[in-house]
Amino acid sequence: MRIAILIEGRTETAFKPFLIDFLKDHLTGKMPKLDFVPQHGGLPTNDKLKRMVDNLLNDKKRPADAVIALTDVYPDFTDSEDAKTKFASWVGKNDKFFVHTALHDFESWLIPFWEKINKLAQNNKKRPAQNPETVNHNNPPAYRLKAVFESGKRKNSYSKTRDVGRILDKENLMTVVNECAEFKLFVNRIIKLSGGTEIA
Repeated sequence: MRIAILIEGRTETAFKPFLIDFLKDHLTGKMPKLDFVPQHGGLPTNDKLKRMVDNLLNDKKRPADAVIALTDVYPDFTDSEDAKTKFASWVGKNDKFFVHTALHDFESWLIPFWEKINKLAQNNKKRPAQNPETVNHNNPPAYRLKAVFESGKRKNSYSKTRDVGRILDKENLMTVVNECAEFKLFVNRIIKLSGGTEIA
């Protein structure tokens, strides 16, 4: 099983090894090949997206069995359903294409480790919301992390390539599954496609 995952860029790339380690515990003997396809910015739309999905599914050397588009909601969509509806309409009917969202951006999935974030930044900022996926367009999660790092004693700005790994090191992604419904949907999609038992 090969699953191509269209991602926006550096943050998701840094997240990949932690996702794989987590999935291995839930897909013993069924672990798929996860092929992250970074777009270095927003994901393609309209005909460009459709062509990319078709090319991945019909690649003569390494065809994907499924394609997942993982997109931020911020700043281009009003909410998760808006993003999913538009992506589905751009690709058209295709039972091998799936859309999942980080609500409102990828950093919402780091908020469950707020204590660790404060420790790394040498700060004591109050966690922005009990439900990380309600941190919205007005002040999205990535901006919140940036503020924590820049106002901390270390005075370093938040770095996607450096800090995602530091935040997630030795942490259990089940914490994110339990707090973030969209992340749980994304993880369960991979598990279901791979023939595993979804997380309840």
